[in-house]
Amino acid sequence: MKKYDVIIIGAGPAGIITGVTAKKQHPEKSMLMLMEEEKGLVPCGIPYVFHELGGVEKNVMGPKPFVDLGGEVIIEKVVDIDFKSKSVKTKSGNEFGYEKLVFATGSKVVVPDFIPGYDLKNVFYIEKSFKYIKQLYENLKSKKNIVVIGGGFIGAEVAEQLALNEGKKITLIESEQFCFSKAFSKELSQIATEALAGTSVNIKTSVRVERVNGNNGVVSSVSLDNGEEIQCEAVIMAIGYKPNTELAKKAGLELNKMGAILVDNYERTKAKGVCAVGDCSQTIGFITGRMDYVMLASTATAEARVLGHNLFGIEIRKTFIGTLAIFSTEINGIAMAAAGVNDSSAAEANIKYVSAKFSDFDTHPGTFEHTSPLSVKLFASSRDGSIIGGEVWGGRSAGEIINTIGLAIQKGVTVFDFISFQIGSHPLLTGAPTKTLLIKAAEGIIEKMKK
Repeated sequence: MKKYDVIIIGAGPAGIITGVTAKKQHPEKSMLMLMEEEKGLVPCGIPYVFHELGGVEKNVMGPKPFVDLGGEVIIEKVVDIDFKSKSVKTKSGNEFGYEKLVFATGSKVVVPDFIPGYDLKNVFYIEKSFKYIKQLYENLKSKKNIVVIGGGFIGAEVAEQLALNEGKKITLIESEQFCFSKAFSKELSQIATEALAGTSVNIKTSVRVERVNGNNGVVSSVSLDNGEEIQCEAVIMAIGYKPNTELAKKAGLELNKMGAILVDNYERTKAKGVCAVGDCSQTIGFITGRMDYVMLASTATAEARVLGHNLFGIEIRKTFIGTLAIFSTEINGIAMAAAGVNDSSAAEANIKYVSAKFSDFDTHPGTFEHTSPLSVKLFASSRDGSIIGGEVWGGRSAGEIINTIGLAIQKGVTVFDFISFQIGSHPLLTGAPTKTLLIKAAEGIIEKMKK
């Protein structure tokens, strides 16, 4: 049995960044990454396979950076782990020993077995598998009428991309009043849903799927709880993901009520020398302090960098105490992003807040050909003015502005700090320095706090 200093199970964003970071810090350590497929996919890029990228080959992600640093990769599925002997066993019967073991097994799709017909032929899922998505891309080429169930990020983005293909009729089913409602405030969810409605996607909200119907075992239609029946040749289930932790559970690791592996602030489990990172491990909300359910590559890689630095002892203190959940997307040319709490999640967690919004343009003057409108909404503690959430929508700079808001939340920045926020500006690149959106929104909150 060959032994390694570190074995990482999984080669998604969490596994790769853990391996790369750890190898840079400890080049003398032997490290092995075990992955199930030869090629992986950029998870957030999967929807764009169906039109923008024109296939899976332009969305490939792999452990080459880890290999370039001297890491070893073997393509085999792990089927058993023995914590006592500190060994892992693969499907082919090979065994490997470890000093440190990292679970980076990611997440897997939620299969709605509560919906009759979920297992019919041509019912598909957005699995994070190169082979599966490549085959799905080919299968959908001949399908004209497609129903997508689920109006979250993946469902909405897949629907938008499929609808861009000539001759396809795409229907999106969402049980909530608006799409994106789990990540965005009601205001931004409505904006996002209206943006999607501006495409050729047929959106049906506030309605549930009762059953998927079939002829001779093949999908033929979808029945809704309002009595409507939608004819289709394929159904894509996009109702979410859950931690991929069967292997961890079998090995004896403790899981939380959401099925994620219990870890401490440095991604360590209760088993000696065993860690877990990314979608398979538990997260705690930064603002709420509650057990969370966030599965983002950005979150996974932040955890992975911390773990990679501290795998052989605490060297760098973890400076974030919980998950912010920073989301972003673009629908029909409108970029939208959110971080921290919003009016809906704040109410659920009984958090008192003040909010303000400011809108302008992402250039100055706002008359350039490439100018886009831009809006910022900030949420702050009504007690001390600390930033606890934010949303941005409009031009593509929203994607980076939300990262600034994320850092502000993480470092405890207040609306009063924003008043003296020193910025750089340029007519072609930013809004006017006289009315910087973040500063103006902060001023709006200060005015409300005075009342």
